[in-house]
Amino acid sequence: MYTDSHCHLNFPELMSQLGNIQQAMVAAQVTRAMVICTTLEKFDEVHNLAMANNNMWATVGVHPDNEGVREPSLQDLLDGATRPKVVAIGETGLDYYQMDERKGGRTIADMEWQRERFRTHIRAARQTGLPLVIHTRQASDDTMAILKEEGEIGGAGCAGGVFHCFTESQQVARAALDMGFYISFSGILTFKTAADLREVAQFVPDDRLLIETDSPYLAPVPFRGKTNNPSYVPYVAKLLASLRGGTAEDIGLLTTRNFLSLFDKTH
Repeated sequence: MYTDSHCHLNFPELMSQLGNIQQAMVAAQVTRAMVICTTLEKFDEVHNLAMANNNMWATVGVHPDNEGVREPSLQDLLDGATRPKVVAIGETGLDYYQMDERKGGRTIADMEWQRERFRTHIRAARQTGLPLVIHTRQASDDTMAILKEEGEIGGAGCAGGVFHCFTESQQVARAALDMGFYISFSGILTFKTAADLREVAQFVPDDRLLIETDSPYLAPVPFRGKTNNPSYVPYVAKLLASLRGGTAEDIGLLTTRNFLSLFDKTH
């Protein structure tokens, strides 16, 4: 019934508990999960998880915030995309959050490496026809500009994809929707401080809505502060149902249909 469209089950704190997590997913009626690649060094690990589990799929990509890792070439991504059960390119995008503190005082101009990495992923998505899994934080203007420059403006020939763990404004959501993208919400939606985001969640149309955990991060209320896992994604659906009407089960079925539509190689 429920689909976790974005999780990191290969991370050690989840991998070590995989059997228990799978049992919890069954109990919570979470029937599908997308395992997201964040470095090429871990791609085999991510892909192996997908291959070993009928209800899991994988992506290929390098997270925008990862430095000191193997830089993906276009060919690396194209090669990864040929593997079975690899259904998307990413996680990719831009992350300028607390840039000065984390990046040794560098400026936005110094982040050109992130922008070039993002372009490489977009080009791979366009060549393969696979959707993008986009991460953007404190960088929405540049994210949108690069997508447009690379031809991702919606319509025929565009890869499209999803803005995962969405935390931006309604204006950014509208721009992403206009460009053909889906919007995915995480446990952040349940936080007391997320009133503005809940307004955005009411705005996104039914046919562009996804849910996720981004586990092991961002566990929803009532588990906030604990290690997140895919069995908690129904709590995101429950919050969405309270905003949009219907039941958590309705949201689960709706977002699963959207997942299957976007990542059409999953069925």
